[in-house]
Amino acid sequence: MRITDLMIKQTMIMDLKATTKEAAIDELIASLSANGRINDPVLFKQMILKREEESSTGIGGGIAMPHAKTKAVNEATVVFAKSAGGVEFESLDEEPAYLFFMIAAPEGAANTHLRTLAALSRLLIDAEFIDKLKNTKTPDEVTALFDAKQEEQEAAKKAEEEKAKREEEAKAAEPAGMIVGNPSNLEAFVVAVTACPTGIAHTFMAEDALKKKAKELGINIRVETNGSEGAKNVLTSDEIRRANGVIVAADKQVEMARFDGKPLLQRPVSDGIRKPEELIRKAAAGDAPIYHNQGKAASDAPSAGKTSVGSKIYKDLMNGISHMLPFVVGGGILLAISFLFEQVASVDNPIVKLLQTIGGGDGAFHFLIPILAGFIAMSIGDRPALMPGMVGGFMAASSNAGFLGGLAAGFLAGYIVIGLRKVFSGLPKTLDGLKPILLYPVFGLLVTGAIMFYLFDPVFSWINEGLISGLNNLGTGNAVLLGLILGGMMAIDMGGPFNKAAYTFAIGVFTSSGNTNGLMMAAVMAGGMVPPLAIALATTLFKNKFTEDERKSGLTNYVLGLSFITEGAIPFAAADPMRVLTSCILGSAIAGGLTQFWHINIPAPHGGIFVAALANHALLFLLSVAIGAVVSALVFGLWKKPIEAKQVEVRAERSIV
Repeated sequence: MRITDLMIKQTMIMDLKATTKEAAIDELIASLSANGRINDPVLFKQMILKREEESSTGIGGGIAMPHAKTKAVNEATVVFAKSAGGVEFESLDEEPAYLFFMIAAPEGAANTHLRTLAALSRLLIDAEFIDKLKNTKTPDEVTALFDAKQEEQEAAKKAEEEKAKREEEAKAAEPAGMIVGNPSNLEAFVVAVTACPTGIAHTFMAEDALKKKAKELGINIRVETNGSEGAKNVLTSDEIRRANGVIVAADKQVEMARFDGKPLLQRPVSDGIRKPEELIRKAAAGDAPIYHNQGKAASDAPSAGKTSVGSKIYKDLMNGISHMLPFVVGGGILLAISFLFEQVASVDNPIVKLLQTIGGGDGAFHFLIPILAGFIAMSIGDRPALMPGMVGGFMAASSNAGFLGGLAAGFLAGYIVIGLRKVFSGLPKTLDGLKPILLYPVFGLLVTGAIMFYLFDPVFSWINEGLISGLNNLGTGNAVLLGLILGGMMAIDMGGPFNKAAYTFAIGVFTSSGNTNGLMMAAVMAGGMVPPLAIALATTLFKNKFTEDERKSGLTNYVLGLSFITEGAIPFAAADPMRVLTSCILGSAIAGGLTQFWHINIPAPHGGIFVAALANHALLFLLSVAIGAVVSALVFGLWKKPIEAKQVEVRAERSIV
């Protein structure tokens, strides 16, 4: 695929009028929308701005590449734009941006599209090409320039591949052990990893910048990219062993354990683009801190910053929960379907038995606590901690220590492995190979298992049983209060830590009761269904207060809300946090409280309206959700200002400025 297949002439803006960063983004998005390339400009802008918060896409040299990969995109597109006067885009070199490439990639972008976008990113490293691009006057000139450059690159690549093939054949014909290449530069070898959150542009620009500079300096380099298609050109253990130093130019997590004991520079991906010479020279000279893998980034990495204890615990916890959720959803839905079949067939029905075996305690649900504990441990202590964490979680599940015991097992195993690294750090270097395959697994499992068996399992079994007993004996007033809190928490951050904490608590109660006590599940499910349903209702009832695009997005929230997918309300919450969050928290809390007032029990951990029939009071559950959604919709709709009034207010503010 040609780059110009994505650079549609009709979308190009040869004279960008914007003078500010946000205005430039709006003008580019308007071009995409006007040409039918996106279906939800509001959501697309939210995703663009979210990417800008991570690091500016003003890469310097007068270029800006705002980009997003989202379901708001109909078809992969690159909008090219030129600004005569320049725009202050918070660029990395603090200079104005004159050339703009807004990349819009659909959520399920094909590999061909992603490779084409990567090719575009690589072209923008060429200063001579950029100068020619600045002098173009028409869309036809732009496409002709890109086509010619891409043909030139393809020819060069083909010639390079043929040369490499000839060298490989010559190497195979030489005696074993003979050095091929430049003997005077044999020791200058560097390995690098580049990665950015979206994995479309910066990843490949950093790769090309590092390769180009290494070639100029006469230093050998191998670069692994972690882009949208996953890791490519993955570094081998032999290459890492031979390297003088390692460069990790990344704004997202990459596999770090393999670099243990190597001089390592850990920088933002932007440094790979802007400072390739500095990084390569330092890595080639071994002028970098020695990386000691402890399940975290090197403490002296400039980009790492200082993380609070609370943030670290939350990150580790979320790693466990995110890996556990597919088991909850997959197993929970199958379990719910089995309950539906059970109502029209006998318990011994083969379909009921099959679904309960696959989804329940002998299938997916059997892994919940071990997976939770294992991946908490892995977040802390990296791969060596995974196995002790999973075994500790299994012991917690088997001894009735439940979710609390599983959480404890995960953190215990992770920090035990970190402790073992320090204990064994004084061993001879020749024994390093034994640590990950023998010492860490054996001693990690032994210490974790012993503490779980003699201390944590008995203690957390007692706590867990007490908690379940207390919940079962809650009076109506206390149960309603708990339902209010859990329901409200589901709407505070809509998929964030508060939401996940409430959901995890309900899952813990549900599994500890043998998948029967779904009282708390009813509260969190109702609370989680309210926000998207409230948004949908508000856009339907108060049409004059929402744009056409917002009303279209609102309609999809009916489906998302009924399916218990709270995240559907996030774009509206991001655009108007005070009104949306306040109204949704109120409605979700009311819905959660009502489920407990009516003693509603849902024996399924997911599914929304599709599992409502399993509730002991199905109609009351639906009524709880409906009341909460209506309250939120009315509060939000009445509070929000009409579109016309809002536009007048904005124009007034601009005139004052």
